[in-house]
Amino acid sequence: MIRIKAGAPRRAGRARTDSRGPGHRCLPGWLRTSARRPLRRAISLGLPTAWGAVAITYKLVCPLAQQNGLGARVVTSAVFFAVGTGLILHVRRTLLRELRQARQAAGAAQRVLLRPLPPRVEGLNIAAAQLSADRGAIIGGDLYEVVATEHGVRVVMGDVRGHGLGAIGTAAAVLGSFREAVHDEAQLDGVLRRLERALARHLRERARAEHPSAGSAPDNPVAEEFVTVLLLEIGRDGEVRALNCGHPWPYLLSGSRVEQLARADPLPPLGPFPLPAELPALHCGHLLPGEALVLHTDGAEDARDACGRFFSLSEALSRAVHGSPVVAPQVVLGSVFTALLRHAGGTPADDVALLVLHNDRQVRHALGNARPTTTNPQPTTHG
Repeated sequence: MIRIKAGAPRRAGRARTDSRGPGHRCLPGWLRTSARRPLRRAISLGLPTAWGAVAITYKLVCPLAQQNGLGARVVTSAVFFAVGTGLILHVRRTLLRELRQARQAAGAAQRVLLRPLPPRVEGLNIAAAQLSADRGAIIGGDLYEVVATEHGVRVVMGDVRGHGLGAIGTAAAVLGSFREAVHDEAQLDGVLRRLERALARHLRERARAEHPSAGSAPDNPVAEEFVTVLLLEIGRDGEVRALNCGHPWPYLLSGSRVEQLARADPLPPLGPFPLPAELPALHCGHLLPGEALVLHTDGAEDARDACGRFFSLSEALSRAVHGSPVVAPQVVLGSVFTALLRHAGGTPADDVALLVLHNDRQVRHALGNARPTTTNPQPTTHG
C-alpha cells in the first residue's frame, strides 16, 4: 500500500510499501485467501511425504536399522511409532479443520434461512429461540418470522413434518414465500394461499428430483408431507387476527395469568388437503399493552421425561411470570428452555421453537396515559 506523509508533497518515483512485502495490502482479501490455498495444500501434502521419507530413509540408510539386536529393534520400533503417530495427528488435525469449516458454512447458511429477529418491531418486544433435535444442526424443521407491514405486524410459526435436511428445505420454501406475501397480500387468507402454493411447488420439485423416472408430474408427491402453520396479524390497535392450519394455539400472558389465545379447531395442515374456498380470519381480541403472546411448536409440549410424562408449557410459563410485574421476553424464553431441558434430561426428541411477542406500546388518550378499557378483556373467538 502506498503511504503519503501528511503535509508532504507527492514526489514521482518515491513511494513506501508495507514492510510485509511490496503491494501486500493492495491485494483484496479474496485474492490473499486464494494465494494461501496452494500453500496450505502443499503443506498438507508435504508433511505426510516428509514423515514417510524419514521412515524409509532410516530403514534403508541407518546402520542401526539393519541390525537384529534387541536394542536396534526397540529403536526401529520407536522411530516407526513416532512416524505413525505424526501421520495420525496430522490427518486428525486436517479432518478437524475441514469439519470446523463445514460447520461454519452450514451454520451461516442456516442462519440466513432462519435469520435472527430484531429485538423490537412496531412497539413489540421480541425474543425467539430454536432447538434442533439433530446433533450438529443449528436449526431444524421449525420456522418463524416477524415482519412489519402496512397491514400490521404479521407473524408466522410453522413446523415441518420430521427434521433434518429435507425439513430445512421445506422450511426455506415456506419462509421465502411468507416474506414476500406479507407485503403483497392485503388479507391474511391471501398470505396463507401463497404459502400453500409455494409448498406444493417445492414438494413437486423435490419429488421430481428424488424420482426422475416418474416424469415431469410425479403421482401424489405430497402424500406424506405436511407443514403446520400459524399466521397472526397484530394491528396498530393491538387487535389480533389468526389463521391456524394444524398448529398449537399460542399462550397469552396477562400479568400472572396464562391461557390459550383461542380454542377454536384449527384447519388441517398444509399439504395433504387443499384449503377451503372461504378462509375468514379468526378474531382473537386485543393484545393489550404489557401483555405477551408465546408461540411454540408441538415439540415443546411433546417433550417427555424419563418416566414418559409430557412437559407442561403452561406451568413453565406461569413460573416464568410469577411475581414479575413486567413480562420480559428474554427472561421468559430462558426460563422455559431451562425447564424444558431439565425435564427432557438433555436435547428433546423433536425440534422446539419458541417466540415471545410482548406489547410495549403506549396507548395515549385525551386524559393521559391509561390502559384501554374493553367490555371483555379476555380473548374472544368466533368459530
